[in-house]
Amino acid sequence: MDTTLKDPLVGQVLDGRYRVDARIAVGGMATVYRAMDTRLDRVLALKVMHPSLVADDTFVGRFIREAKSAARLAHPNVVGVYDQGTDGTYVYLAMEYVSGCTLRDVLRDRGALQPRAALDILEPVLAALGAAHRAGLVHRDMKPENVLIGDDGRVKVADFGLVRAVDSQSGVTTDSILGTVSYLAPEQIEHGAADTRTDLYACGVMLYEMLTGAKPHAGGTPAQVLYQHLHEDVPAPSEAAPGAARALDELVARAAARDPERRPADAVALLSETRAARARLTDAELDAVPPRAKADGAEEQAAGSGGDEASTYVIPRPALVSAAEPLNATTRLAPPPLDPPATPGGGGDARGGPRRPPRWALVAVGALLLVLLGVGIWYINSGQFTRTPAVLDKTQAEATRLLDDEGLDVRVTHDYSSRVKRGHVIDTNPNPGERIRNTGTVTLVVSRGPDVVKVPDVKGSPLAEAKNELKKAGLEPGVVKRRFSESVPRGEVVTTDPTPGTKRRSGSAVALSVSKGEPLDVPDVVGEDESAAREELKEEGFKVRVAAKRVFSEEDEGAVARQSPADGAVRERGATITLTLSKGQDMVEVPDVEETGKDEARRKLEDAGFKVKVRRLFIGDTVFNQSPDAGDEAPRGSEVTLWLR
Repeated sequence: MDTTLKDPLVGQVLDGRYRVDARIAVGGMATVYRAMDTRLDRVLALKVMHPSLVADDTFVGRFIREAKSAARLAHPNVVGVYDQGTDGTYVYLAMEYVSGCTLRDVLRDRGALQPRAALDILEPVLAALGAAHRAGLVHRDMKPENVLIGDDGRVKVADFGLVRAVDSQSGVTTDSILGTVSYLAPEQIEHGAADTRTDLYACGVMLYEMLTGAKPHAGGTPAQVLYQHLHEDVPAPSEAAPGAARALDELVARAAARDPERRPADAVALLSETRAARARLTDAELDAVPPRAKADGAEEQAAGSGGDEASTYVIPRPALVSAAEPLNATTRLAPPPLDPPATPGGGGDARGGPRRPPRWALVAVGALLLVLLGVGIWYINSGQFTRTPAVLDKTQAEATRLLDDEGLDVRVTHDYSSRVKRGHVIDTNPNPGERIRNTGTVTLVVSRGPDVVKVPDVKGSPLAEAKNELKKAGLEPGVVKRRFSESVPRGEVVTTDPTPGTKRRSGSAVALSVSKGEPLDVPDVVGEDESAAREELKEEGFKVRVAAKRVFSEEDEGAVARQSPADGAVRERGATITLTLSKGQDMVEVPDVEETGKDEARRKLEDAGFKVKVRRLFIGDTVFNQSPDAGDEAPRGSEVTLWLR
């Protein structure tokens, strides 16, 4: 029997817009769901704070700060935040949905990574952090769990929940304790200080982990790990992965130096040093398989590297004659003797000599030997090889299918081309028609399109058409922001960043600003009855939702007690306004406080939910009269007047 508890939020629609489809992950502060924006018909990630934390202003502030911080960073390597809001007890962020996995998943499955793969991940991470640092923000919680790798290979940095301004102060007893122990910089541990160089230390630790498959500091308890951060340098990757290039050792040492003054100034500077280090590495150093790489991944890399197959792995070959005769060695086949010796006890011919084999048998044996020799020569020279199919100018999918049909493995790289269309094959290695082993790997070079392209003018186009136009031009649709526009219809593009006509590298992201339509002011319907409020809001172009629970208020029972958003807010046509109806005033019996002291009378009345007003007619602190009288009912929160003598 399935005992799994169903998440109560799955299947609900938050804020009249976001349909929660499935739970993705649960964290200490929030749960992340895959959801559908029913208004824009797109999949997104919905991060919902745990209801138990909603009453804590500190956590709510951190949650909202994440939305504002990420929204400031319009960068292709930062997970975008689309919206932030509340629905009853739920506080949520609507974010970009990245279909893929985290760097932690990759390290768990693959172990250590080749330097090329590690740098391919590190560089976009540093680009994202560089944008944050130049915007005056520090992430403060960089770790493999916060590095997302999409199914298309794009790398994005997530979870700006602990972000702080560079010049803000944070003590070790507050937010800094929320950092992840394995990636905390020494100054975070010792002083609670966090600046741009704090993120670099975490990146240095992550690079070491990618290159070696293990964290640099290990211990049985968090305290042991923190002690090592403070008193021990991050070791060189080559100590755990012999053969790692010296340039990688130097890069880790620079990023993860214990003294922050020895690190680069920010992620932009470290990104520059990383690219310089990559340029000093040879292809062999970039593609070296580290010792701790998982077996499957290592075999794949070895098979595709094109190096000496006997150095680590031997590709098995089918035997032609016998398992006892290695195919790689030269084997001499002795011919049968023409005059075999007489067998003891055997017969002879009429002359008493040994019996000769029949002539036809000798001819058959000789023919068999010639056939075996010919098959062996054919297999060694041609049988284990095939010809590389011609796939130039075909799409990547077509080329991959043809190579799969031939039993060949495929490795894909990309390059720019002004002649070959984007997504089509520019070149192959080996070249078309060249010999390749039957189980070999063919490298496809696929066109990215021209190196530099112009941003097309998509203003006034629907969002889907605008995205298609950008892709046709060799660019990628970037962050989509919504804004009001009195001149551009809802759902159409208002502006792009960069502007039309700007030259950008092929594959660059272009941010789109899409119209939410004409802005509408939300009217004030508090105090009106439900039907009148509904009619007024619908006439203004809004949808109406009535909350299930009613509340006590000064308004008459059944009238609107409050509305969300409140009057004066600006929303687009079709937005949902939530109305909460009144249960009427909360009537409470007035306690009897006559002939009691002033302080005791005040306490009793305030405990009952009343405000207290004191009038002193004589010198003294004893209540001799009260209004309303004891036993009367009055609205909770109303005022009771006391006279003292």
